Amino acid sequence: MTTDAISSSPLVQVRGLQKNYGAIRALRGVDIDFNRGEIHGLVGANGAGKSTLVRSLAGLEQPDAGEIIIRGEPTVIHDPGAATDLGFAFIHQELNLVASFTGAQNIMLGSHTESLLRLHKFSGVPRKVKEVAERIGIDFSLDKPVSTLTVHQQWLVSIARALVHDCQLLAMDEPTASLGAEEADKLLNVARDLAGHGVAVLFISHRLDEVTAICDRVTVFRDGAISLAMTREEITRQAIVEAIVGHNVVPGERKNTAVEPKTSPVVLTARNISRGRNLRDASLDLHRGELLGIAGLVGSGRTELARVIFGADRAEGGAMMLHGSDYAPRTVNDAVAKSVAYVPEERRAEALFLNMSIESNLHITTWDKKRIGITPLTSAKKSRSAAKAICERLGVVLRNGGTSQPVGALSGGNQQKVVIGRWMAINPEVLILDEPTRGVDIGARSDIYARIREIAKEGTSVIVISSEFEELLECDRVIVLSSGATVAELTGEQVTVNEMLRHCYA
Repeated sequence: MTTDAISSSPLVQVRGLQKNYGAIRALRGVDIDFNRGEIHGLVGANGAGKSTLVRSLAGLEQPDAGEIIIRGEPTVIHDPGAATDLGFAFIHQELNLVASFTGAQNIMLGSHTESLLRLHKFSGVPRKVKEVAERIGIDFSLDKPVSTLTVHQQWLVSIARALVHDCQLLAMDEPTASLGAEEADKLLNVARDLAGHGVAVLFISHRLDEVTAICDRVTVFRDGAISLAMTREEITRQAIVEAIVGHNVVPGERKNTAVEPKTSPVVLTARNISRGRNLRDASLDLHRGELLGIAGLVGSGRTELARVIFGADRAEGGAMMLHGSDYAPRTVNDAVAKSVAYVPEERRAEALFLNMSIESNLHITTWDKKRIGITPLTSAKKSRSAAKAICERLGVVLRNGGTSQPVGALSGGNQQKVVIGRWMAINPEVLILDEPTRGVDIGARSDIYARIREIAKEGTSVIVISSEFEELLECDRVIVLSSGATVAELTGEQVTVNEMLRHCYA
């Protein structure tokens, strides 16, 4: 990029931005500028404040203090529609596309001139869409459903939608996390081209090699504040890592210094597991009654490894053993039959039947044990009694409807306890918890971990995956995944937030 491409006046100026969630200070007096024609990298550990800043620019959050200045004018971004009117576009890792719509329909989605009904009916590719598609190198058909496109192609569709709406600021959140090397390079070239045409690009990524390669400036967040800001000439990987980790990170201390590595028998072994792009050389040992944490950044392969262990996906390489015997589940049912259970990250979409009762959700795995004789009918008395016992054990707060109320009426924390309770009914030997406290308030988080610790003490071997590294301080051991491979095993006093981050970025 040439100096001429960067405007002398910032497109966006953020001054003294603060945002609190109860006692948590998500943003602490943040000052930052975003210039036209510039790729500005935003990096930091999970929960460092990057997403809160972006959500404030997107109109999804209202700051508690400070101001956002757009083109020299203080501006309140009331909602996402206001952000769109300002020429701001945000592409998150979970791409917000309508699977049944064509690429062209998705690109036009959100246009003030196109209603949802008209969009669903029209076919073909409008001229404006063709022009944008050619500009960013779309060489595939936009006249077929996006569900048939690759992740890389879906990213290009999302970028094209932003450009059709005259985007001036584009935030890209982990754009290459699910892409192979060749596709990632193509997408990075698109980002460079957008900046060359005057778009202000916010590049949010944990992949530091990409950050150092394409960013004109880099801002590092830590604990809600900016810990380092660098120009292109100053950017180094080492400086970024040191700014992310810091030297006095209070949450980095071991919570339970009495925890020692387990000496009980190994229940589950995984060696050199690989599958697809995101999992290439993952290994772990899990002891009986152990609480094993898995740390890693976005795209590190954490969830992919969990799904292979649970039989939701088949490994393409490596081997596993359960109780000393070969273990290669072809399906989820195979894993459950071997007493392996899994609580997925997206509980509402993948684990709960929201309109069904708490009781029904709890008994999905054990309904046959509550049948009346050989009939398909279940004993209401047995079902209600068992559900109540599980709720009491896990501390599920019930209202007047008791266990007959819809599970969708519960808080996030209580919903998570119901999913965990479903598996407790079969007393699994291995329980995998993927982001067990996502979307859960602080009080419920500590309660959930107390229950998890009780479960482990009773002999169940528990794997906990969490983006909140401080939560993993509860674990007996922690393994760290990076780029689909196990890169470290932390025990005893090594189990700190600093050590987890250091290995993630190493």
